[in-house]
Amino acid sequence: MSDKTVCGCCEKTTVRSDEERTKLIHRLNRIEGQIRGIRKMVEKDAYCADILIQSAAVNAAVNAFNRELLASHIRGCVARDIRDGKDDVIDELVVTLQKLMK
Repeated sequence: MSDKTVCGCCEKTTVRSDEERTKLIHRLNRIEGQIRGIRKMVEKDAYCADILIQSAAVNAAVNAFNRELLASHIRGCVARDIRDGKDDVIDELVVTLQKLMK
């Protein structure tokens, strides 16, 4: 996992293995399907409590996605940058964690 400069600007990207990318995309596809299901429930005037339960399931799925991506980020990007003496990655991680914990 390495950062690379995109189009000469300072945006960071992460190179992922095909396996990791596929795993993350499958999780996102399931979440997308859950969201479509909730929309259909609303369109069909489903009972509020049933919709809320499905919404909670989506939140749990997004949290699981975030945990997996965060673990990968710490093990890969953050660890590499710290080894390379780029300690500013720690501040970036703290900001990211603060946003995730809102």
